[in-house]
Amino acid sequence: MQDTRLNRLLNNAGDRATQWASNPWRRLSLVMLALLLGFFLANGISTTAGQLAFWDVSLSALCVFLIEIVNRLAYGLSRQRTRPGLLWGDVLNALKLGFIYGFVLEAFKLGS
Repeated sequence: MQDTRLNRLLNNAGDRATQWASNPWRRLSLVMLALLLGFFLANGISTTAGQLAFWDVSLSALCVFLIEIVNRLAYGLSRQRTRPGLLWGDVLNALKLGFIYGFVLEAFKLGS
């Protein structure tokens, strides 16, 4: 890419964010926030899809498709070629885990 002002600004912002997240406690806090955000999203999606009964099947298929895409990104071949433990991979995986946990908890609540 050309070395434009916008490109330098984005590179510097990315470098600063990576440097900020190099602290293990900050990294853990980002991962935990992503886990809780995934749980919140799952609860919100399940309640709104439950209200509109005709979106249940298509929305569940979309959620499974998105989960499989995240699995492919987190555990696929690209993860083996790059260094393990990338921040965006860990955050995305935690978001997925919170999402799945939220749906499982909603299923238990509806089943009892």
